[in-house]
Amino acid sequence: MSGRYWSCRSRVLLWKNVTFHDREEAGTALAKVIPLKYRDNVIVIGLARGGVVVARVVSSRLKIPLDVLVVKKISSPENSEFALGALAPDNVAVVNWKTVTHLGIDEQYVKHRKSELGREIANKMRLYRRGKKPLAVNGKTVILVDDGAATGATLEAAIRWCKVKKAKSIIAAIPVAHPSVVSKITPEVSAFVTLLRPAGFIAVGQFYKEFPQLADENVIELLA
Repeated sequence: MSGRYWSCRSRVLLWKNVTFHDREEAGTALAKVIPLKYRDNVIVIGLARGGVVVARVVSSRLKIPLDVLVVKKISSPENSEFALGALAPDNVAVVNWKTVTHLGIDEQYVKHRKSELGREIANKMRLYRRGKKPLAVNGKTVILVDDGAATGATLEAAIRWCKVKKAKSIIAAIPVAHPSVVSKITPEVSAFVTLLRPAGFIAVGQFYKEFPQLADENVIELLA
């Protein structure tokens, strides 16, 4: 795995190592390659929880305001790891209805899960912000950051949320992403920046030497 190249709307700069030491190292590497011509009217939004660690580093390095977004997977009733879609705040959802139908899952199940997850998301957003108002997205360039993208479901929902909020442009900045995610997401954003897009992708954690689970308190501290 070597070399570096530009494509039309995605930037893939192949990382010299197969793994990152931790999320902080990934954030430092991302900050160096995000294509910003100017830094006015730009905000960084980290996807909770792990993405906030990476986003915090990007925000600090580029001196850009940081905010958080909670997006939840809509999981299959038979397999909690299998995503039927994802839900962002304000009931903004991406659902693969073709898969739902193929698996014979009742549409009411999806609606019920969206209702449950919507309440969880609202509670988490209030918890993380601690009374602070969300940063305005309207007319801004939004850098969406996560620690990795295996299926792209949560990233896709986050992008849709930014569009609903009338972001001027969206840059997806992900340290490691499955090649299929890069192909699927690139047409939806102004730029897709990633450092690794390995074919042998099983889970995001396999590309980090240290990949601890984060608690809500960690997210609150990072945002403070």
